[in-house]
Amino acid sequence: MSAGSHTSRHGDAVPADWTREPERSNATALRVMSWIALHCGRRVARWVLHPITLYFLLFAAGPRRHSRRYLGRALGRPARLADAYRQVHAFASTILDRVYFLSGRMDLFDVQVHGESLIDATLADGRGAFLVGAHLGSFEALHVVGRTRPALRIAMVMYPDNARLINSALAAVAPDFRADIIALGRMDSMLAIRDWLDAGGLAGMLADRSLPEGSSTRSSSVSLSFLGQPAEFNDGPFRLAALLRRRVVFMTGLYLGGNRYEVRFAPLADFSERAGDPAERERQIRAALQAYADRLEALCREHPYNWFNFHDFWRDDAPRR
Repeated sequence: MSAGSHTSRHGDAVPADWTREPERSNATALRVMSWIALHCGRRVARWVLHPITLYFLLFAAGPRRHSRRYLGRALGRPARLADAYRQVHAFASTILDRVYFLSGRMDLFDVQVHGESLIDATLADGRGAFLVGAHLGSFEALHVVGRTRPALRIAMVMYPDNARLINSALAAVAPDFRADIIALGRMDSMLAIRDWLDAGGLAGMLADRSLPEGSSTRSSSVSLSFLGQPAEFNDGPFRLAALLRRRVVFMTGLYLGGNRYEVRFAPLADFSERAGDPAERERQIRAALQAYADRLEALCREHPYNWFNFHDFWRDDAPRR
C-alpha cells in the first residue's frame, strides 16, 4: 500500500485524495481504440465500448461502489447494476468522441448550443473570464463553439499530471492539436492565469473536486448539502476569480446519447467590481460556490448518467472518528 492511501471499512485501499488515485487507463489500449475509431468508423468503435464497460464494472470495485452510491442519490432510488453500466458506457462514449472532436470531425455530431450570446459578450469585453464546469459530459464539445469563433481561446487550469495517459494517447492521433494548459501549484501560476485573461482568453476549471489539504493557501473546503448529503466543495476557483476581478460562466457539454450533445453556458458570478468590505467578498464567494453546487445538483438529477466522478465524493469510506 502506498503512503497516500488508507484502508476503508470495506477492506480495500482508498487513496487519501483524488490527485493520488492511479489512472484507470492504458496507453496501448487507448491507442488501439483510437486506431479503431479513425480507421473503422464510429459505429464499429462504439461496439467495442461494451466489452470495455463490462471490464470496468467487473474489475473496478471501488469506482463501481462509488458510482452506485452516487446514482442512488441522483435517481432517488437504489441504483441497479444496469444504472452503473449506463453511466460507465456514457463515460466511455465521451472518451471515444474526444478522438473525433480533437480530429476536427464535427460533422459526426449533432450539437445544440445554448447561451452563445454570453460567450460573445465575454469575448467582446476583452477581459477574459473563468469557465467553470464539472466532470459532467464532455468538455471537448466546446470545440464546436470554437469552430465559428476564431477569437475563442481556452486554457485549462489543472494539475498537469492528471490524466496524462489519455492526453498522450490523443496527441498520437491528433498531432496537430495543442491544448493550452496552465499548471496549478507553481510559483508563476497566478501570473500566467492573469496574463491569459488580460489577453482576452478564457480559463477553464472543473470545480467538482475538493483540492487535497495543503494544495492551495488561498482556498478552503466548504461543506454543502449535495444530493441530500453533506459534501466538500473547494472555493478556490471563485477566490481566484474574485482576486483577479473576473466574471465566472458555468459551462457544460452534456452527452445525450448516440451522436447528440448539448453545450450550455450560464452566468454564475461576477467579481468585476471588487468588494470594499472583506466580509462582503467572503459572502460573494460563498454565494458563488453555493450557486455552483445547486446548478451541478440540478444537472445531476436531470442527466444522472453524465456525472463522471468515480471516486468517494461524499467520503463514505473515510475512517469514522
